[in-house]
Amino acid sequence: MQDVYIYDAVRTPRGKGKRDGSLHEVPAVDLLKNLLEALRDRNNLDTSLVDDVVLGCVTPVGEQGADIARTAVLYAGWDQSVAGVQLNRFCGSGLEAVNLATSKIGSGMEDMVVAGGVEAMSRIPMGSDGGAMVMDTAVNEAMGFIPQGVSADLIATLEGYNREQLDAFAAESHRRAAEAQADGRFDGSVVPVKDRAGMTVLEKDETIRPTTSVESLSGLKASFTQMGEMGFDHVAKFKYPEVGEMTHVHHAGNSSGIVDGAGLVLLGSKEAGEKAGLKPRAKIRQIAVTGSEPTIMLTGIAPACRKALDKAGMSVDDIDLVEINEAFAAVVLKATDDLGIPLDKVNVNGGAIAMGHPLGATGAIILGTLVDELERQNKKTGMASLCIGGGMGVATIIERVA
Repeated sequence: MQDVYIYDAVRTPRGKGKRDGSLHEVPAVDLLKNLLEALRDRNNLDTSLVDDVVLGCVTPVGEQGADIARTAVLYAGWDQSVAGVQLNRFCGSGLEAVNLATSKIGSGMEDMVVAGGVEAMSRIPMGSDGGAMVMDTAVNEAMGFIPQGVSADLIATLEGYNREQLDAFAAESHRRAAEAQADGRFDGSVVPVKDRAGMTVLEKDETIRPTTSVESLSGLKASFTQMGEMGFDHVAKFKYPEVGEMTHVHHAGNSSGIVDGAGLVLLGSKEAGEKAGLKPRAKIRQIAVTGSEPTIMLTGIAPACRKALDKAGMSVDDIDLVEINEAFAAVVLKATDDLGIPLDKVNVNGGAIAMGHPLGATGAIILGTLVDELERQNKKTGMASLCIGGGMGVATIIERVA
Protein backbone atom coordinates (compact mmCIF):
# COMPACT_ATOMS: atom_id res chain seq x y z
CA MET A 1 0.00 0.00 0.00
CA GLN A 2 1.25 3.47 -0.86
CA ASP A 3 0.71 6.53 1.33
CA VAL A 4 -2.34 8.68 0.65
CA TYR A 5 -2.23 12.43 1.26
CA ILE A 6 -4.81 15.17 1.71
CA TYR A 7 -3.89 18.12 -0.50
CA ASP A 8 -6.88 20.36 0.08
CA ALA A 9 -10.36 20.47 1.60
CA VAL A 10 -13.17 22.89 0.85
CA ARG A 11 -16.78 23.20 1.88
CA THR A 12 -19.80 25.39 1.47
CA PRO A 13 -21.23 27.29 4.39
CA ARG A 14 -24.21 25.40 5.77
CA GLY A 15 -27.62 26.96 5.17
CA LYS A 16 -30.78 26.35 7.16
CA GLY A 17 -32.54 23.39 5.59
CA LYS A 18 -35.93 25.02 5.20
CA ARG A 19 -37.66 27.09 2.56
CA ASP A 20 -36.47 30.28 4.24
CA GLY A 21 -32.87 29.07 4.35
CA SER A 22 -30.34 30.98 2.26
CA LEU A 23 -29.43 27.95 0.13
CA HIS A 24 -32.96 26.73 -0.59
CA GLU A 25 -32.91 28.13 -4.13
CA VAL A 26 -29.54 26.49 -4.90
CA PRO A 27 -29.70 22.91 -6.26
CA ALA A 28 -27.22 20.36 -4.93
CA VAL A 29 -25.39 20.19 -8.26
CA ASP A 30 -24.70 23.93 -8.01
CA LEU A 31 -23.29 23.54 -4.51
CA LEU A 32 -20.88 20.99 -5.98
CA LYS A 33 -20.10 23.12 -9.03
CA ASN A 34 -19.06 25.99 -6.74
CA LEU A 35 -16.69 23.70 -4.83
CA LEU A 36 -15.23 21.90 -7.85
CA GLU A 37 -14.44 25.25 -9.49
CA ALA A 38 -12.85 26.52 -6.27
CA LEU A 39 -10.80 23.34 -5.79
CA ARG A 40 -9.50 23.64 -9.35
CA ASP A 41 -8.78 27.36 -9.25
CA ARG A 42 -7.16 27.65 -5.81
CA ASN A 43 -4.80 24.76 -6.58
CA ASN A 44 -4.20 25.63 -10.26
CA LEU A 45 -5.22 22.03 -10.78
CA ASP A 46 -5.03 20.27 -14.12
CA THR A 47 -8.27 18.33 -13.67
CA SER A 48 -7.21 15.67 -16.17
CA LEU A 49 -4.89 14.39 -13.41
CA VAL A 50 -7.92 13.42 -11.28
CA ASP A 51 -9.12 9.85 -11.81
CA ASP A 52 -12.46 9.95 -10.05
CA VAL A 53 -14.86 11.99 -7.93
CA VAL A 54 -16.54 9.95 -5.16
CA LEU A 55 -19.51 11.64 -3.50
CA GLY A 56 -21.82 10.70 -0.68
CA CYS A 57 -25.51 11.53 -0.93
CA VAL A 58 -28.00 10.02 1.49
CA THR A 59 -31.14 10.88 -0.45
CA PRO A 60 -30.07 10.29 -4.07
CA VAL A 61 -33.41 11.00 -5.74
CA GLY A 62 -34.76 13.71 -8.01
CA GLU A 63 -32.18 16.39 -8.73
CA GLN A 64 -29.72 14.65 -6.36
CA GLY A 65 -30.00 11.37 -8.26
CA ALA A 66 -28.65 10.01 -11.55
CA ASP A 67 -25.02 9.96 -10.35
CA ILE A 68 -24.70 13.56 -9.25
CA ALA A 69 -20.91 13.14 -9.02
CA ARG A 70 -20.40 12.67 -12.75
CA THR A 71 -23.04 15.32 -13.48
CA ALA A 72 -21.24 17.87 -11.30
CA VAL A 73 -17.84 17.08 -12.86
CA LEU A 74 -19.12 17.92 -16.32
CA TYR A 75 -21.25 20.86 -15.14
CA ALA A 76 -18.17 22.41 -13.49
CA GLY A 77 -16.18 22.16 -16.69
CA TRP A 78 -13.66 19.61 -15.47
CA ASP A 79 -11.88 17.40 -17.95
CA GLN A 80 -14.22 14.77 -19.39
CA SER A 81 -11.74 12.02 -18.43
CA VAL A 82 -12.68 12.51 -14.75
CA ALA A 83 -15.20 9.86 -13.69
CA GLY A 84 -17.77 10.23 -10.91
CA VAL A 85 -19.63 7.89 -8.57
CA GLN A 86 -22.32 8.41 -5.97
CA LEU A 87 -22.54 6.33 -2.77
CA ASN A 88 -24.77 6.07 0.28
CA ARG A 89 -23.65 4.93 3.71
CA PHE A 90 -26.24 7.11 5.41
CA CYS A 91 -24.73 9.75 7.72
CA GLY A 92 -21.23 8.35 7.20
CA SER A 93 -21.33 8.82 3.43
CA GLY A 94 -18.99 11.82 3.25
CA LEU A 95 -16.27 10.09 5.27
CA GLU A 96 -16.92 6.77 3.53
CA ALA A 97 -16.24 8.59 0.24
CA VAL A 98 -12.87 9.70 1.60
CA ASN A 99 -12.10 6.20 2.82
CA LEU A 100 -13.05 4.64 -0.51
CA ALA A 101 -10.85 7.17 -2.31
CA THR A 102 -8.04 6.31 0.12
CA SER A 103 -8.39 2.63 -0.73
CA LYS A 104 -8.35 3.33 -4.48
CA ILE A 105 -5.20 5.43 -4.23
CA GLY A 106 -3.50 3.32 -1.57
CA SER A 107 -3.88 0.21 -3.71
CA GLY A 108 -2.10 1.96 -6.58
CA MET A 109 -5.09 1.52 -8.87
CA GLU A 110 -5.67 5.28 -9.04
CA ASP A 111 -3.49 8.31 -8.35
CA MET A 112 -5.70 11.27 -7.46
CA VAL A 113 -9.33 11.32 -6.34
CA VAL A 114 -11.72 13.97 -5.06
CA ALA A 115 -14.03 12.71 -2.31
CA GLY A 116 -16.84 14.31 -0.36
CA GLY A 117 -20.58 14.68 -0.43
CA VAL A 118 -23.63 16.88 -0.75
CA GLU A 119 -27.13 17.18 0.64
CA ALA A 120 -29.71 19.84 -0.19
CA MET A 121 -32.08 18.96 2.62
CA SER A 122 -34.41 21.92 2.09
CA ARG A 123 -35.06 20.74 -1.47
CA ILE A 124 -34.97 16.94 -1.06
CA PRO A 125 -36.42 16.04 2.35
CA MET A 126 -34.73 13.33 4.38
CA GLY A 127 -36.38 9.96 3.79
CA SER A 128 -37.62 10.80 0.30
CA ASP A 129 -35.97 7.64 -1.02
CA GLY A 130 -37.98 5.33 1.25
CA GLY A 131 -36.32 1.96 1.75
CA ALA A 132 -37.20 -1.38 3.31
CA MET A 133 -35.58 -0.47 6.64
CA VAL A 134 -38.23 2.19 7.17
CA MET A 135 -41.20 1.06 5.06
CA ASP A 136 -41.31 -2.75 5.23
CA THR A 137 -42.85 -3.98 8.49
CA ALA A 138 -41.26 -7.42 8.18
CA VAL A 139 -37.83 -5.81 7.85
CA ASN A 140 -38.63 -3.44 10.73
CA GLU A 141 -39.40 -6.39 12.97
CA ALA A 142 -36.36 -8.41 11.92
CA MET A 143 -34.05 -5.44 12.59
CA GLY A 144 -35.71 -4.24 15.76
CA PHE A 145 -35.93 -0.88 14.02
CA ILE A 146 -36.70 2.33 15.86
CA PRO A 147 -36.24 5.93 14.60
CA GLN A 148 -32.87 7.53 15.33
CA GLY A 149 -34.29 10.08 17.74
CA VAL A 150 -35.73 7.30 19.88
CA SER A 151 -32.37 5.51 19.62
CA ALA A 152 -30.65 8.63 20.95
CA ASP A 153 -33.12 8.77 23.84
CA LEU A 154 -32.44 5.08 24.49
CA ILE A 155 -28.73 5.82 24.79
CA ALA A 156 -29.44 8.68 27.19
CA THR A 157 -31.73 6.48 29.28
CA LEU A 158 -29.25 3.60 29.50
CA GLU A 159 -26.28 5.85 30.23
CA GLY A 160 -28.13 8.13 32.65
CA TYR A 161 -27.60 11.36 30.70
CA ASN A 162 -30.15 13.90 31.83
CA ARG A 163 -31.70 16.78 29.92
CA GLU A 164 -29.48 19.42 31.54
CA GLN A 165 -26.27 17.54 30.56
CA LEU A 166 -27.38 17.26 26.96
CA ASP A 167 -28.47 20.88 26.77
CA ALA A 168 -25.17 22.00 28.29
CA PHE A 169 -23.33 20.07 25.57
CA ALA A 170 -25.50 21.71 22.91
CA ALA A 171 -24.94 25.20 24.29
CA GLU A 172 -21.19 24.59 24.29
CA SER A 173 -21.35 23.50 20.65
CA HIS A 174 -22.89 26.86 19.74
CA ARG A 175 -20.39 28.76 21.89
CA ARG A 176 -17.41 27.04 20.27
CA ALA A 177 -18.81 27.44 16.76
CA ALA A 178 -19.55 31.13 17.30
CA GLU A 179 -16.05 31.72 18.65
CA ALA A 180 -14.47 29.85 15.73
CA GLN A 181 -16.53 31.73 13.16
CA ALA A 182 -15.73 35.10 14.73
CA ASP A 183 -12.04 34.17 14.86
CA GLY A 184 -12.04 33.32 11.13
CA ARG A 185 -11.04 29.68 11.65
CA PHE A 186 -13.36 28.48 8.87
CA ASP A 187 -12.39 31.14 6.35
CA GLY A 188 -9.63 29.14 4.66
CA SER A 189 -11.96 26.29 3.73
CA VAL A 190 -15.40 27.83 3.32
CA VAL A 191 -16.24 28.78 -0.27
CA PRO A 192 -19.11 31.29 -0.51
CA VAL A 193 -22.06 29.96 -2.49
CA LYS A 194 -23.10 31.84 -5.61
CA ASP A 195 -26.33 31.43 -7.52
CA ARG A 196 -26.54 30.93 -11.28
CA ALA A 197 -26.50 34.70 -11.80
CA GLY A 198 -23.16 34.91 -10.00
CA MET A 199 -24.59 36.58 -6.89
CA THR A 200 -23.27 35.45 -3.50
CA VAL A 201 -26.13 33.99 -1.48
CA LEU A 202 -24.31 32.68 1.61
CA GLU A 203 -20.83 33.24 3.01
CA LYS A 204 -21.01 31.79 6.53
CA ASP A 205 -22.79 28.99 8.38
CA GLU A 206 -26.18 30.43 9.24
CA THR A 207 -27.54 28.28 12.07
CA ILE A 208 -25.04 29.22 14.80
CA ARG A 209 -26.78 30.90 17.75
CA PRO A 210 -24.15 32.48 20.05
CA THR A 211 -26.67 33.22 22.81
CA THR A 212 -27.79 29.59 23.20
CA SER A 213 -27.80 28.49 26.83
CA VAL A 214 -29.15 25.71 29.00
CA GLU A 215 -31.87 28.11 30.08
CA SER A 216 -32.90 29.02 26.52
CA LEU A 217 -33.02 25.35 25.54
CA SER A 218 -35.03 24.31 28.58
CA GLY A 219 -38.28 25.55 27.05
CA LEU A 220 -38.09 23.19 24.05
CA LYS A 221 -40.27 20.11 24.12
CA ALA A 222 -38.77 16.66 23.63
CA SER A 223 -39.11 15.74 19.97
CA PHE A 224 -39.46 11.97 20.07
CA THR A 225 -41.98 11.29 22.84
CA GLN A 226 -44.85 10.73 20.38
CA MET A 227 -42.75 8.37 18.25
CA GLY A 228 -41.97 6.39 21.39
CA GLU A 229 -45.64 6.18 22.26
CA MET A 230 -46.40 4.82 18.78
CA GLY A 231 -44.73 1.57 19.83
CA PHE A 232 -41.04 2.28 19.38
CA ASP A 233 -40.45 2.61 23.13
CA HIS A 234 -41.84 -0.91 23.44
CA VAL A 235 -39.36 -2.18 20.82
CA ALA A 236 -36.50 -0.47 22.65
CA LYS A 237 -37.52 -1.97 26.00
CA PHE A 238 -37.99 -5.41 24.45
CA LYS A 239 -34.41 -5.26 23.12
CA TYR A 240 -33.06 -3.64 26.29
CA PRO A 241 -35.26 -4.83 29.19
CA GLU A 242 -32.94 -3.18 31.69
CA VAL A 243 -34.06 0.22 30.45
CA GLY A 244 -37.19 0.37 32.60
CA GLU A 245 -38.96 3.52 31.48
CA MET A 246 -37.67 5.56 28.54
CA THR A 247 -36.76 9.18 29.16
CA HIS A 248 -37.18 11.39 26.11
CA VAL A 249 -34.61 14.14 26.39
CA HIS A 250 -33.60 15.05 22.83
CA HIS A 251 -35.15 17.95 20.97
CA ALA A 252 -34.36 20.31 18.12
CA GLY A 253 -31.82 22.20 20.21
CA ASN A 254 -29.60 19.27 21.26
CA SER A 255 -29.84 17.33 18.00
CA SER A 256 -28.09 18.00 14.70
CA GLY A 257 -29.63 20.70 12.54
CA ILE A 258 -31.18 20.05 9.14
CA VAL A 259 -29.13 22.04 6.61
CA ASP A 260 -27.97 22.31 3.01
CA GLY A 261 -24.28 21.93 2.28
CA ALA A 262 -21.40 20.18 0.51
CA GLY A 263 -17.76 19.37 1.12
CA LEU A 264 -14.83 18.06 -0.96
CA VAL A 265 -11.39 16.66 -0.13
CA LEU A 266 -8.57 16.36 -2.70
CA LEU A 267 -6.53 13.20 -2.12
CA GLY A 268 -3.62 11.67 -3.96
CA SER A 269 -0.39 9.74 -3.84
CA LYS A 270 2.93 11.49 -3.27
CA GLU A 271 3.83 11.20 -6.93
CA ALA A 272 0.46 12.51 -8.08
CA GLY A 273 0.79 15.52 -5.82
CA GLU A 274 4.26 16.28 -7.09
CA LYS A 275 3.08 16.01 -10.69
CA ALA A 276 0.26 18.46 -9.97
CA GLY A 277 2.57 20.83 -8.09
CA LEU A 278 0.70 20.38 -4.81
CA LYS A 279 1.94 20.38 -1.21
CA PRO A 280 0.44 17.73 1.09
CA ARG A 281 -1.31 18.92 4.23
CA ALA A 282 -1.99 15.59 5.94
CA LYS A 283 -1.59 11.85 5.47
CA ILE A 284 -4.29 9.24 5.97
CA ARG A 285 -3.00 6.91 8.69
CA GLN A 286 -5.90 4.44 8.87
CA ILE A 287 -9.57 3.96 8.00
CA ALA A 288 -12.26 1.70 9.44
CA VAL A 289 -15.92 0.84 9.22
CA THR A 290 -17.94 -1.46 11.46
CA GLY A 291 -21.44 -2.67 12.14
CA SER A 292 -23.14 -2.26 15.53
CA GLU A 293 -26.42 -3.27 17.20
CA PRO A 294 -29.18 -1.90 14.92
CA THR A 295 -31.87 -0.97 17.46
CA ILE A 296 -29.75 1.36 19.54
CA MET A 297 -28.13 2.13 16.17
CA LEU A 298 -25.93 5.11 17.11
CA THR A 299 -23.15 3.45 19.11
CA GLY A 300 -20.82 2.53 16.23
CA ILE A 301 -18.37 5.41 16.77
CA ALA A 302 -16.29 3.84 19.54
CA PRO A 303 -15.96 0.42 17.84
CA ALA A 304 -14.98 2.04 14.52
CA CYS A 305 -12.42 4.27 16.23
CA ARG A 306 -10.96 1.34 18.17
CA LYS A 307 -10.71 -0.68 14.97
CA ALA A 308 -8.87 2.12 13.18
CA LEU A 309 -6.56 2.70 16.16
CA ASP A 310 -5.75 -1.01 16.47
CA LYS A 311 -4.97 -1.33 12.78
CA ALA A 312 -2.74 1.76 12.99
CA GLY A 313 -0.94 0.45 16.09
CA MET A 314 -2.11 3.50 18.04
CA SER A 315 -4.04 4.27 21.20
CA VAL A 316 -6.49 7.06 22.01
CA ASP A 317 -3.67 8.82 23.85
CA ASP A 318 -1.84 9.18 20.52
CA ILE A 319 -4.66 11.34 19.11
CA ASP A 320 -4.42 15.11 19.56
CA LEU A 321 -7.81 16.23 18.22
CA VAL A 322 -11.10 14.44 17.48
CA GLU A 323 -14.11 15.32 15.34
CA ILE A 324 -17.28 13.37 16.13
CA ASN A 325 -20.49 14.18 14.31
CA GLU A 326 -23.00 15.65 16.72
CA ALA A 327 -25.97 13.67 15.45
CA PHE A 328 -27.46 13.91 18.95
CA ALA A 329 -25.83 15.14 22.14
CA ALA A 330 -26.00 11.70 23.81
CA VAL A 331 -24.15 10.12 20.86
CA VAL A 332 -21.04 12.21 21.45
CA LEU A 333 -21.14 11.80 25.23
CA LYS A 334 -21.47 8.03 24.85
CA ALA A 335 -18.62 7.81 22.33
CA THR A 336 -16.23 9.95 24.37
CA ASP A 337 -17.08 8.07 27.57
CA ASP A 338 -16.49 4.71 25.86
CA LEU A 339 -13.19 5.85 24.35
CA GLY A 340 -11.98 7.82 27.35
CA ILE A 341 -11.52 11.04 25.35
CA PRO A 342 -11.80 14.36 27.21
CA LEU A 343 -14.32 16.75 25.68
CA ASP A 344 -11.71 19.51 25.40
CA LYS A 345 -10.13 17.52 22.55
CA VAL A 346 -13.43 16.93 20.74
CA ASN A 347 -15.15 19.28 18.26
CA VAL A 348 -13.16 22.26 19.50
CA ASN A 349 -14.85 24.48 16.89
CA GLY A 350 -18.36 23.24 17.56
CA GLY A 351 -20.28 20.68 15.57
CA ALA A 352 -23.50 19.70 13.87
CA ILE A 353 -25.73 20.78 16.76
CA ALA A 354 -24.63 24.35 16.05
CA MET A 355 -23.85 24.24 12.33
CA GLY A 356 -26.02 21.43 11.02
CA HIS A 357 -25.59 18.00 9.45
CA PRO A 358 -25.94 17.92 5.63
CA LEU A 359 -26.13 14.13 5.67
CA GLY A 360 -24.02 13.09 2.70
CA ALA A 361 -21.43 15.82 3.20
CA THR A 362 -20.75 15.97 6.93
CA GLY A 363 -17.99 13.36 7.05
CA ALA A 364 -15.90 15.23 4.49
CA ILE A 365 -16.64 18.56 6.20
CA ILE A 366 -15.46 17.45 9.64
CA LEU A 367 -12.33 15.89 8.16
CA GLY A 368 -11.48 19.20 6.51
CA THR A 369 -12.14 20.99 9.80
CA LEU A 370 -9.78 18.55 11.49
CA VAL A 371 -6.97 19.30 9.03
CA ASP A 372 -7.45 23.05 9.51
CA GLU A 373 -7.41 22.78 13.29
CA LEU A 374 -4.34 20.53 13.42
CA GLU A 375 -2.53 23.19 11.41
CA ARG A 376 -3.85 26.05 13.55
CA GLN A 377 -2.81 24.39 16.81
CA ASN A 378 0.39 22.88 15.37
CA LYS A 379 -0.80 19.44 16.46
CA LYS A 380 0.07 16.12 14.80
CA THR A 381 -2.75 13.54 14.76
CA GLY A 382 -6.51 13.64 14.43
CA MET A 383 -9.43 11.24 14.20
CA ALA A 384 -12.86 11.80 12.64
CA SER A 385 -15.88 9.55 13.16
CA LEU A 386 -19.64 9.36 12.65
CA CYS A 387 -22.44 7.10 13.82
CA ILE A 388 -24.56 5.67 11.02
CA GLY A 389 -28.16 4.56 10.58
CA GLY A 390 -28.86 0.85 10.70
CA GLY A 391 -26.13 0.40 13.29
CA MET A 392 -22.71 1.25 11.84
CA GLY A 393 -19.72 3.48 12.49
CA VAL A 394 -16.93 4.92 10.33
CA ALA A 395 -13.59 6.43 11.32
CA THR A 396 -10.50 7.98 9.74
CA ILE A 397 -7.16 8.79 11.37
CA ILE A 398 -4.92 11.45 9.85
CA GLU A 399 -1.46 12.82 10.53
CA ARG A 400 -0.54 16.40 9.69
CA VAL A 401 2.34 16.92 7.29
CA ALA A 402 4.45 19.78 8.62
